[in-house]
Amino acid sequence: MFNDMFATKLDRINAVALNALPLLARFTFAAVLLRYFWTSALTKLERPLTPSFNAYAQIFPRKMEAAGYDISGFGAFEWGVVMAGTYAEFLLPLLIVLGLATRLAALGMIGFVLVQSLTDVIGHGLDMATIGALFDRHSDALIFDQRALWGMVLLTLVGLGGGWASLDRLIFNRLTNTETR
Repeated sequence: MFNDMFATKLDRINAVALNALPLLARFTFAAVLLRYFWTSALTKLERPLTPSFNAYAQIFPRKMEAAGYDISGFGAFEWGVVMAGTYAEFLLPLLIVLGLATRLAALGMIGFVLVQSLTDVIGHGLDMATIGALFDRHSDALIFDQRALWGMVLLTLVGLGGGWASLDRLIFNRLTNTETR
């Protein structure tokens, strides 16, 4: 009897946690990363379809250095990469915060963060102190430590979706209620 009652309580706690965790992950993403990504994206635009000099320097640091910081030789490929990356920095965080296409947006953000991290490490040549190391006693490295935590928040959303108070849930509920009428 005690085991059944204990198991029932644990089942309820698990059910609440599985529904609350995605909402908390989205809230944490909004509180910690939304403005970070949007501010970064704003530095990459002069006008809506015109990347800034800074955009090319951030995304193609080695190529910029090799070109003597002259972007006149950059073509459609570089423009496309810069614009796609910049608009991804606006759109994917917005989708996550709204809980719309949450799993896909979180997966896209994981890819974005991986590319961002590789660009930081390889393209900008960060030192080992900035890169950091997992399982060390320091928790403040800009790459491994911070981005591992970002990844955990995003993986939660990939696995569990948007959770309570998400547009995904609202749309799903509307579609399933309409079909049962």
